[in-house]
Amino acid sequence: MKKGLLIAGIVVFVLVIVGWYIRTGNKIVRLDEGVAEKWAQVENVYQRRADLIPNLVATVKGYAEHESSTLTDVIEARSKATSVTVDPDKLNSSSLRQFEEAQGNLSSALSRLMVVIERYPDLKANQNFSELQAQLEGTENRIAVERRNFNDAAREYNTYIRQFPASIVASSRGFEKKAYFEAQAGSEKAPEVKF
Repeated sequence: MKKGLLIAGIVVFVLVIVGWYIRTGNKIVRLDEGVAEKWAQVENVYQRRADLIPNLVATVKGYAEHESSTLTDVIEARSKATSVTVDPDKLNSSSLRQFEEAQGNLSSALSRLMVVIERYPDLKANQNFSELQAQLEGTENRIAVERRNFNDAAREYNTYIRQFPASIVASSRGFEKKAYFEAQAGSEKAPEVKF
């Protein structure tokens, strides 16, 4: 009788541990998929921006043909930015930094283009250009929102896989910490404005 209770107790204990392991593993998978889904949204809004650029360049080209080097810089930066892809399963700091660098170069090229555009009042008055500029500004806002959403999902995932006892399941199943989007170097300083 005592031996039967002991065996039943051991079986129940093993079933509880196995159940916990499965539930914890499933939660980690759900959180990991949440990070991948948020990453897909980040890529989606960056792609939207990249899709707007050819129309913007074509519109500007009609008004500012002698600004070809600026337009070429934008086109090249777009090409580089769209060629850098990151596998959601390998969201480490190195791959994310490479992605951010390519997107940052595109943002810089677009900023230079917008400065050039200030010299062309006819272009600024163009309806098509105004709509493209508004869409681009809206997309930049979406990028900021999606980056924040991604960081939130990555933080929740990273926190969970580092907590004991979930860390046991995470390490046994090969789940690793995800990288975050970080502010660009120097962004902590306010820009100096001179008149």
